[in-house]
Amino acid sequence: MNKSVLELVESFVKGDELAFAELVRRYRQKIYSLAYQLLRNHLDADEVVQETFVRVFKRREELVNVKYFSTFLIRIATNYSIDLLRKRKIQSAMSDDSSSLPGVVQLDLSRRVATPSEMFDNKRLMEEIARALDQLPPKQRATAILHDIEGYSKSEIAQAFECPEATVRSNLHIARSKLKKILGQRLKVKE
Repeated sequence: MNKSVLELVESFVKGDELAFAELVRRYRQKIYSLAYQLLRNHLDADEVVQETFVRVFKRREELVNVKYFSTFLIRIATNYSIDLLRKRKIQSAMSDDSSSLPGVVQLDLSRRVATPSEMFDNKRLMEEIARALDQLPPKQRATAILHDIEGYSKSEIAQAFECPEATVRSNLHIARSKLKKILGQRLKVKE
């Protein structure tokens, strides 16, 4: 299909299931990436992708303005991911199992790593960032990941969270400050 996203969304809202299948094909990797950054678990990220598109299909009549389809997807995926994080936190508090270590944030490095020593240092840094992100409240973590890792604008995040852009700026500032403090303490201790 060579239709634009807007054309696909318009067709989907009118009941075209082939248009919906094409939207799923075009957006599933982006939603998976976002969910994985938030949850650091492949099975949970797969669940978020599936549940996001099920919810989009069921709520298609809410897509009054089709140009906000991407924002609609982000909102659903982020909210479901945050729900899973809260559920996971409750379950871990109930089981008190602290033996499992969360996965590592999979960031694309902007340059080629030349030596094994640099690879080790970068891997260690990514693990530290992942642990620091885990210490943030869900909304701050989601805001930092959406803006600084996934590249969404503050305006897009505000639309996704249905909040003022000032709230996004505030959450981003607080998240960055906390990350800087956490990472500064951890990296100084280990050097």
